[in-house]
Amino acid sequence: MTVGTFTPKPGAAPLPRMIMAQAVLETKMLLRNGEQLLLTVIIPTLLLVLFSTVDIVDTGEGEAVDFLTPGILALAVMSTAFTGQAIATGFERRYGVLKRLASSPLPRWGLMTAKTLSVLVTEVLQVLLVTVIALALGWDPRGNPLAVFLLLVLGTAAFSGLGLLMAGTLKAEATLAAANLVFLLLLMGGGVVVPLDKFPDAAQDVLGLLPIAALSDGLRDVLQHGAGMPWADLGILTVWAVVGLAAAGKFFRWE
Repeated sequence: MTVGTFTPKPGAAPLPRMIMAQAVLETKMLLRNGEQLLLTVIIPTLLLVLFSTVDIVDTGEGEAVDFLTPGILALAVMSTAFTGQAIATGFERRYGVLKRLASSPLPRWGLMTAKTLSVLVTEVLQVLLVTVIALALGWDPRGNPLAVFLLLVLGTAAFSGLGLLMAGTLKAEATLAAANLVFLLLLMGGGVVVPLDKFPDAAQDVLGLLPIAALSDGLRDVLQHGAGMPWADLGILTVWAVVGLAAAGKFFRWE
């Protein structure tokens, strides 16, 4: 009996190819979603223009745009990696999309990796847009580009883990409410547009440990003050990234 050769050969694609295919799909869906674009692009842009041109908040010495731009970059990371991803993933889980993906060869950590890669692609577009607008407003960036890169990557990992943890454990409606509430609270209390030194000393100690505060403070130290590697802020973001991604990997539910 002759054994034939059949094409295509049944079986799963190599894992890297599956992750990249899922990442491309996630990116397309994110960029086609009008609500996500409002959250990730329009709101940070409007805040940058408004607070840079209107004297609403005392940002200390120097130009307002030099203080605000690092915070807006941090806000862009949070809006995409945390708020937008949590809401989108929460409703994917509710509508059974994740349940169907669970039956595919793509492992749970592979899905999380694909979603994080999609977030990174979107953030590149955000950073370019915010940078162009900030430069037009008179922004004078300084510092080490490597430090900025490390802060953005670790900030993305931290917020991505927390967003996936929320989306994988709460109901979709609860995720929608909680993610938006956290976004607003961290916007006001995370050093994005209001300096942390405007808060009481006891509150500053607590707020300084939040990922948004570490990210905005680290970016501000580098881009506004020309500081070297912000090891303390990188350390805080690393802890949040490790804890958030590990917890998401363990407790994330497909349905």
